[in-house]
Amino acid sequence: MRIGILGLGRIGAFHAETLAGLDVVESLVFTDPFADAAKAAAEKFGAEVVDSPEALLAAGVDGIVVAAATDAHPALILAGVEAGIPVFCEKPVAKHMNDGVEVLKAVQGKGVPIQIGYNRRFDAGFVAARAAVQAGELGKLHTVRSTTLDPAPPPAAYVAVSGGIFRDCSVHDFDIIRWVTGREVTEVYAVGGNRGADYIKAAGDADTTGAILTLDDGTIAVVSNSRHNARGYDVRMEIHGFQDSIAVGLEDKLPLRSVEPGVTFPAGTPHDFFMDRFTAAYRAELTAFTEVVAGTRPSPCTVEDALEAGWIAEACTLSLHEHRPVTIAEVRGA
Repeated sequence: MRIGILGLGRIGAFHAETLAGLDVVESLVFTDPFADAAKAAAEKFGAEVVDSPEALLAAGVDGIVVAAATDAHPALILAGVEAGIPVFCEKPVAKHMNDGVEVLKAVQGKGVPIQIGYNRRFDAGFVAARAAVQAGELGKLHTVRSTTLDPAPPPAAYVAVSGGIFRDCSVHDFDIIRWVTGREVTEVYAVGGNRGADYIKAAGDADTTGAILTLDDGTIAVVSNSRHNARGYDVRMEIHGFQDSIAVGLEDKLPLRSVEPGVTFPAGTPHDFFMDRFTAAYRAELTAFTEVVAGTRPSPCTVEDALEAGWIAEACTLSLHEHRPVTIAEVRGA
């Protein structure tokens, strides 16, 4: 098949490399507002370059991958759907939830599949955890702990347009909690602080946060995030039930150092970047998209799914700023 990529920045170039390595992908077409970025990527992967999204959509592509800036996501998703071309779009659907809701309204009933990029759904550990929960191996759940710790904060320019740590970082935890447990979040309480980069505080954001989520069956989920984890990129989940407890990410590249006498775990080189931690997951995610394009599977992460994670991020952002519990129903009705 022939796949188009819109946006050849860091993640777009990474997706290009992944797609170029898939047997089912015969050719690639690139476009980017920065022509040099598209040209460099095209030379590396033997792709065609066109000068606009419109030209890409008219270039005979079977599916498109949207890896452009967040502000461009709604228009590019809608353009792909109007052209009848399956769309893969990196999260979020839109920078603001009301725009995301409008996208959902516009695409409903069109019959064109859309997959939103939440790569943890394709990580082997998270897949196994979901299977264990669904099989009832843990019994009734009572506690979930989800962690995402970055080794260093992103640049100031990125922070200024990110929408805040809950919308940019924690949203991955929110999505995977929903996906693994099969439950919805009903209420949140969030806290945060700034003890690192001054520019994060200046942007009105926090660099370290914690959130307590109450799920619709009474399970408590604890989410921990930080922009400062010098030992590496730490993504983990613990799921505790009345019959058993399991963990995702408890492996030799875990960025933690045990101080227990005689303990040598973890013994590997710590993960230092999200692309290192989730290389296999990204490949599985884009392989899934080619199956969506081929019509052999439904979207594994719909616009509706992405918006649900977004509402949790909105509730946590409000909770942080107002120092109070916030229900999901409250932010939906705002």
